[in-house]
Amino acid sequence: MKTIAIYGKGGIGKSTIASNLSACIAAEGNRVLQVGCDPKHDSTQMLCGSVPTLLDVMMQKGAGITEADFLFEGCYGIRCVEIGGPQPGVGCAGRGIIKGIDTINRFEIVKRHSIDLCLFDVLGDVVCGGFFEPIRRGGADEVYIVTSGEFNSLFAANNICCGFVNSVPSSHKTAIGGIIGNLRGLPNEERIIETFAKQIGVPVLGIVPRDNRIERSTNQARPIIMDDASRDLAEIFQAMARKITTVSAEKGPITPYAFADLKKMQAELAGMWTGGEA
Repeated sequence: MKTIAIYGKGGIGKSTIASNLSACIAAEGNRVLQVGCDPKHDSTQMLCGSVPTLLDVMMQKGAGITEADFLFEGCYGIRCVEIGGPQPGVGCAGRGIIKGIDTINRFEIVKRHSIDLCLFDVLGDVVCGGFFEPIRRGGADEVYIVTSGEFNSLFAANNICCGFVNSVPSSHKTAIGGIIGNLRGLPNEERIIETFAKQIGVPVLGIVPRDNRIERSTNQARPIIMDDASRDLAEIFQAMARKITTVSAEKGPITPYAFADLKKMQAELAGMWTGGEA
């Protein structure tokens, strides 16, 4: 069984990419569990529609909670859990993730459903310790970071790398498996992402182009692999899914930008946006 965690800033398309990867992996006959770890609780909407969150059910039922209350089956037999989070301004979403993962483990979901791949979809804007629990308690083998070529997105990706370096012991098996580029249509955007990935020391897993068909698929709550008119896009996700399931990422040194160098990174990106060299 393999466990991966996908991180990225809010609004970068992380859940869309996570759900499409889950669908491609499950379509190949693998048993997949996708766990949404974002208070927005829309990670699995493309796979199984809107479902109750684990934390809400725990509040309502307490010790009487059952597996059927929070585990739902989506397309291609994907098991889906939305952990959820507290109301805005109340409680800590990171602690909610800890409680949610502990509950999933207590019910032995992975073992009982013979899961081949568990995917945690994690918000990357906030990098408190609780948001790294999918690595610690979930036992993630690999981390993938979704980013565009926009500075704020790369800033969040860099913070995720810093959090990884600061919170994951060197003896831990988890590796950052790669960057997933989700393009926004900037000049030289693919090269910007490749330059960033090279700087921090991880490969680029794949690049998702800016395409209205992806937005349409998301709005229709259908993975792109189910759209016959989008075979070229489906092949991009299938290629990434194949790498995830067949290749083990090698753990190496990660060298995120130091805070003092972020302005330099911003200046370099500005040059690339206008066609200059980094």
